[in-house]
Amino acid sequence: MAQREAGYFADDSMIRRVMSKRTVGLTYGLRALVIGAVHPLLFVGTSEHTAHRATPYTRLAITGGLFEAVFLGSKAEADRALAFTRRKHERVVGTLPEDAGAHHPAGTAYSAHDPHLMFMTMAFTFDSAEVMHDRLVRELTATEREDLYQDYVRWGELFGMPRDAAPADYRAFRRYFDSYLLSTQLHLTDEARLVGSYLAGHRKAYRLRAPAEQVGSALYLLVQGSLPARIRQMYGIDWGIPDELAHRALCRSIRTAHIAPPLTPRILAGTLAGRSTPSYQLLARREQHMVKTGHPSMPGVDPRNWVQRNTA
Repeated sequence: MAQREAGYFADDSMIRRVMSKRTVGLTYGLRALVIGAVHPLLFVGTSEHTAHRATPYTRLAITGGLFEAVFLGSKAEADRALAFTRRKHERVVGTLPEDAGAHHPAGTAYSAHDPHLMFMTMAFTFDSAEVMHDRLVRELTATEREDLYQDYVRWGELFGMPRDAAPADYRAFRRYFDSYLLSTQLHLTDEARLVGSYLAGHRKAYRLRAPAEQVGSALYLLVQGSLPARIRQMYGIDWGIPDELAHRALCRSIRTAHIAPPLTPRILAGTLAGRSTPSYQLLARREQHMVKTGHPSMPGVDPRNWVQRNTA
């Protein structure tokens, strides 16, 4: 068997071990975008400079592919993804067009090269990967958690984040990030609420055929249940005891498939590891088809009325 070309992360690195779990790959990106939308500078900076403003799953599929190239790919594949991202980020600079909460008045500047915004992008991504692995695979040990965090800091550095933009260790990160999620800095713009609700399955523009509809409903249940209660409240997502019980039961069944491989059918075991981008691409193609046929990708949105900047 041909030896795999080396990447930036070793096969036994925590980031590769965690991100190669398909259940993590299928959920962390959705969760990161839904939570990350509460950061106005990150959300507006992205939405104002993307060619896929009205098709979030298309953007998710592209971003997921770039991230997986760095997580799991060879150095050559990762370098192509990093160079592509750097070219795109050169254009992401501007100011908030309107007030976005008390901490972000109109005119506040943002830039993709802002070290703190780079760190926050890493933070939402790392936190979501950690949470989904704990819920769907198994809880990480303290050592594994620290190693995963340090791998993510290195991942952020590859995308241009200065090392000192991130807390020195996992415990310091957890104190900062958990405090941030409880702070008054969080704010959802109207567009962020719409897009985040759509990605979380709170507002669906279309129904899929069975069994894809059942798979989609399970995916949304996993993502919504993993959100902090405050984030669900900000989106207006009702979450009662039946929802929580269903979420826990689904998580438990997925964990069982990971921790008891002898009991897992071979055909299912083969789906537990690998890249998740192709699955996102299925949703992206459905989304693009809706727009091309004159249907809104999201409820209440006419993509022809959405204006993007610097999307060439």
